[in-house]
Amino acid sequence: MPIQIFGQRSIRCLRQRRRRIVIGASVKMLSPQNLTHPNSQIVVRRRYQMPRIIDVIEAPDQQRNQMVVRVPEVGAGDFRLGSAIIVRESQTAVFYRDGKALDVFGPGRHQITTANLPLLSSLLRLVTGGNDLFTAEVYFVNMIEFTDWKWGTQEPVTLRDQDFGVVRVRAFGNYSVQISDPQLFVTKIVGTGSGYQTSQIQDFLRGIIVARFADVLGETKVPVLDLPSMQDEVAAAVRSKLSDEFDSFGLALKTFFLQNISLPEEVQKAIDQRAAMGAIGDMQRFMQYQAAQAVRDAAQQEGGGGLTGAGVGLGAGAGLGAVLGQTMAQSMQQAQAGQQSGTTAVPDIMTLSEAAAYMRVGEQDVLDAINSGQLKAKKIGTSYRISKQAIDEFLKS
Repeated sequence: MPIQIFGQRSIRCLRQRRRRIVIGASVKMLSPQNLTHPNSQIVVRRRYQMPRIIDVIEAPDQQRNQMVVRVPEVGAGDFRLGSAIIVRESQTAVFYRDGKALDVFGPGRHQITTANLPLLSSLLRLVTGGNDLFTAEVYFVNMIEFTDWKWGTQEPVTLRDQDFGVVRVRAFGNYSVQISDPQLFVTKIVGTGSGYQTSQIQDFLRGIIVARFADVLGETKVPVLDLPSMQDEVAAAVRSKLSDEFDSFGLALKTFFLQNISLPEEVQKAIDQRAAMGAIGDMQRFMQYQAAQAVRDAAQQEGGGGLTGAGVGLGAGAGLGAVLGQTMAQSMQQAQAGQQSGTTAVPDIMTLSEAAAYMRVGEQDVLDAINSGQLKAKKIGTSYRISKQAIDEFLKS
């Protein structure tokens, strides 16, 4: 009902203080203009809102993608001594008041008392004068292992290779994490937010992973030709670098996999060529193989004219056996001539590629012989110099 204010004394007091009358959530400013008559009436809406006391604190519906759930979701909750905290088997609860973590609760039912929260007792005496009502917030941390998180290089990683110079590679894989220190994770990652989803941290961690992957490639100096066969070793080195960094956020890196390393097209061709040479054998056998393929293709053409067109130089009536024999003989003569001409041009001091050509093997084979100590070589920076004498001694051994 309306409140009537009478008397000059009441009017004078209100004029001097120009105060607000606040009851509940309604506010009305009193001014001298609306208090000039003793019969003036001020209508104030009476709305009383009692604090909502949370007697049971829990997060029963925490989803798999929810790393942290905050109770209450916003602001501070009204608790009292005797309120219960229910923590599920896969959860840990971190109790906060005034921005400070007072305690961490494991699975089970816990009652808020000054015995299990000794710091709370002194805070209540200072702030509430001993009243058992207080405000706080509880963070429920999901302790399950978060699996099959993806990572990958959005942009190629640039590295320097001794065979191909500057090379740009891509990679991708997956990993899994688990919160190892709930209080540290809430403090450093979640902050004062209402909760935390898995999607919020994956982009952050992906950037760290790609950076450490690039560091490992730069430090180990693994030749790009060998990267596809050393994925497990590279993944182990990256995981070792990431473990300490994840620990600083309250996270444990449970698994880390490198599923694929994508190399440039020219490097892929080089790998295919080296594999082909290893399957075929030495150069002489390779040329014989090519000659046999050419004879077969020519013989399949109509009337035998394809033999002449193929440059074999034989009559149309010649038998296939004679064609094959002469062609292979020519190939062997050309190979021997190439060997003789190549021998005269061999320098006394050779690079890795020149030594590989002289020995008719791959550069990696030469490098393996050097690293094993079987072939003597001089390393200058990232390059090697091998003497012809050392190669000849190695071949004779």
